[in-house]
Amino acid sequence: MKAILYIGHGTRSKKGAEEAKQFLQAVMEHVKAPIQEISFLELTTPFIEEGFRRCVERGATEIKIVPVFLLTAGHIKQDIPNELAPLLSRYPDISVTTADALGVQEVILDAIAELVKRHVKDSISLSDSILLVGRGSSDPQTRIAFEQITAGIKTRLGIADIDVCYLAAIEPTFDQGLEKITAKAKGRIIVVPYLLFGGLLLSEVHQKVKRNQKLGHKISCTDSLAKHKVIQQIVIDRANTQGEPYAAVNH
Repeated sequence: MKAILYIGHGTRSKKGAEEAKQFLQAVMEHVKAPIQEISFLELTTPFIEEGFRRCVERGATEIKIVPVFLLTAGHIKQDIPNELAPLLSRYPDISVTTADALGVQEVILDAIAELVKRHVKDSISLSDSILLVGRGSSDPQTRIAFEQITAGIKTRLGIADIDVCYLAAIEPTFDQGLEKITAKAKGRIIVVPYLLFGGLLLSEVHQKVKRNQKLGHKISCTDSLAKHKVIQQIVIDRANTQGEPYAAVNH
């Protein structure tokens, strides 16, 4: 019997964790699999081991891993495989396949542009600036991905001034990004958190944006990416299509 095991990142924020669970529960309503379980890499229960075990206990003979992560970085390449390795040994008769992270897709870039337009409520001006805020990772592919994202947003919105910063692991930091863009911006500053769900990181972004608003800067912040319906559809499609053999992906 086929099972789907969704793996999210996890957060210390109860509100953020609930948002992620509600998102995945909505996804599950559109996925054709008799067994579906939600799990998280860290900070939020149930963790991967429990989610995998629940699938087995419910009669799964094959489990498809669906990681709900924006980019392929350290969590996808190392942390999730490290969590799954002992489970594959414990349950050698279970066939395991996996889907990819969401990645940099045209439809996601379209969604970001739509979120920005919806947020400003009027036309985008050439004098406006965007600060794209990533979670951050030491994986070199992260910077490459954000170069692609930046180029895609420039094309869609016609804004030349787009800076990138990160909340962890690499520079420029969010504080550095804010300082740079507020010093040079000629029009509105639109902060775009490249984050799927709410949580402590998104709260930090909103708090610092409000602090800059009080300093007189014309700055505002869009919502998390999962607020756009296209993100849910991508995860649904990932779950409904055939996965790749797990060992072939990770070795």
